[in-house]
Amino acid sequence: MTGTREPLLTVEHVAVHFGGLVAIADMNFGVHSGEVLGLIGPNGAGKTTAFNVITGFLRPTKGEVRFKEVSLNGLKPHQVTSLGLVRTFQRTSVFQDNTVVGNVLIGLHRRGRATLLDTLLGLQRETESEQELKEEAWSILRLVGLERRAFDLASALPYGDQRLVGVALALAAQPTMLLLDEPVSGMNASETARFIKLLGLIREQGITILLVEHDMPMVMGVSDRIIVLNYGRIIAEGPPAEIQRNPEVIAAYLGHGARRVHHHA
Repeated sequence: MTGTREPLLTVEHVAVHFGGLVAIADMNFGVHSGEVLGLIGPNGAGKTTAFNVITGFLRPTKGEVRFKEVSLNGLKPHQVTSLGLVRTFQRTSVFQDNTVVGNVLIGLHRRGRATLLDTLLGLQRETESEQELKEEAWSILRLVGLERRAFDLASALPYGDQRLVGVALALAAQPTMLLLDEPVSGMNASETARFIKLLGLIREQGITILLVEHDMPMVMGVSDRIIVLNYGRIIAEGPPAEIQRNPEVIAAYLGHGARRVHHHA
């Protein structure tokens, strides 16, 4: 699958030090177009730090992150997003006082106003583009399965649905690659099952997915490939079946839920 072509996302010799603490020692990996890559590891392994470096929230101490062969070093989060690399957050980051469809329209407006041409043409295009944005908002809501809740306030939604609004907001930014930070944490079994189906639909749109997740059955079930971090280093990389049998991975998870890593084996 990897071939000789440049990965969509390349993380090369990235290190992150907080004072004397090494959060990430020397991290190298690539994510190829169209794949679902799971990033796992015990608490404190460096997963969230890796996410923050990739998305411009944190500068690496050394190394480079490239997306579509463009260096992301020194770019601000909104610049990273505008390249098509879009993240969701662990905590709900939705606009609580807006309706569900209003949330998606806010996301679409943020994207639409980024071009100078739109601003210059302004009112002339307003009615036409408003209609297009509304249609796009509804198609995103249908994709994530929230069209029936469109006119409910986001704050009135159950937790699992609020997480879906967060995904809808990310999709409004037209990602080439979606980074999901623990998307099913706090979800019950049926919400998790629904989210797994949604991941399949997102993938069918041609969107590449990088996933950080604690839910082992979920991450093993949806990922093509898994990278395991422990103490800021990659200790294993490969397909789920291989990762589940890896003695070093099982040892890293002892006391952190080793049985869950090994649940299929």
